Amino acid sequence: MTSSRSEDDMTVHSQVFPYPKKMLVEREILYEEEHPPFQPLIVTSQLFGKARAPCLLLSYLTFYSIYLVTGALVFSALEAPMENDIRLEVIRAKQDFLALNPGVADADLESLLDVVVLASNRGVSAARNVSGGPNWSFGQSLFFASTVVTTIGYGHVTPLSKPGKLFCMVYALLGIPLTLVLLSALVERLLLPATAMLRALNARLGHLYRPFTIRLVHLSIIVSILIVFCLVIPASIFAALEPGWDFLDSLYYCFISLTTIGLGDYIPGDSPDQPYRPLYKVLTTCYLLTGLTFLMLTLTVFYDIPQLNLSSVFSSVKLDDDPEKMRLSGSGLCPGYGIGGLVMRDEYSGDQRRSIVQIRPRADDSPSPEDTTPVHARDLRVH
Repeated sequence: MTSSRSEDDMTVHSQVFPYPKKMLVEREILYEEEHPPFQPLIVTSQLFGKARAPCLLLSYLTFYSIYLVTGALVFSALEAPMENDIRLEVIRAKQDFLALNPGVADADLESLLDVVVLASNRGVSAARNVSGGPNWSFGQSLFFASTVVTTIGYGHVTPLSKPGKLFCMVYALLGIPLTLVLLSALVERLLLPATAMLRALNARLGHLYRPFTIRLVHLSIIVSILIVFCLVIPASIFAALEPGWDFLDSLYYCFISLTTIGLGDYIPGDSPDQPYRPLYKVLTTCYLLTGLTFLMLTLTVFYDIPQLNLSSVFSSVKLDDDPEKMRLSGSGLCPGYGIGGLVMRDEYSGDQRRSIVQIRPRADDSPSPEDTTPVHARDLRVH
């Protein structure tokens, strides 16, 4: 890898604005490199040519089917023995109960169990120690509303009445888009410090490593923050507060919740005699919204790295042919890195790679009213 540095590397010269303007940039370097990193879009285009998109889609569907079948086989092998053991325990418990209570008919016991199971499936416990509070208190209802609009949907508590079910559908229809807008707005704000971190890494390491390596370091920092502050620390807190939960159970709950899988087998605050249950539910709601926001930030940073964004290989449209589409999709795919942020991309010519660091104009670098330059052309390059 060869690199060069001069005074021009430290100054951004605008060649598209109708008036002279300069912008200082710290340690931004252009360099060319042999043997560039793997580029999925380029490699697959060379392999499949014009049939790239349908061939890749068919290959991916095959791989996805194999992945699903493999998962089914593994889950079946792991969980079936435990399910059989629990089934045998239930049968023995019923037999012992009937032996100790000969006056109870087997049919009557089955009828009672059906009622208990139906109530449990609807979130109503038939146990004697049900002092945990009602399912539709304000705290519980707020927690349920948050699981609906965030699409987590644990399923442990569901609307029982027909008006409640109708309202739930309408509420979700409006609430899910509103939640996406809120999370997107929060991610936009978080992208400011994330972009500042990427700028700092590029300023310190840009003369040593290529942009792809710097972005991997940046992504690793973001992922580490997500794991520590949204998974490990909350899991430790849940393990301390929830009776019967160990750290693995709590970590499992955090992961299942933040990925919006929401299996509903572990629900915080539902243990009997849970102190401050409504407040606990409200705080858990805040945790879920915060965790989802940071997860979206992590995914945004991930998909902004072209080498890791494999979804681009399925596209049948060449963004290079349309500058406006290139602008909308970004040099990466991240909404926000192009807003007063740092854009790092690679241009390829055969086996040569030319790394370009771009600085989008800030608010005080906006063009004059007489400027008729197209929007997608309004960027500054380091030369």
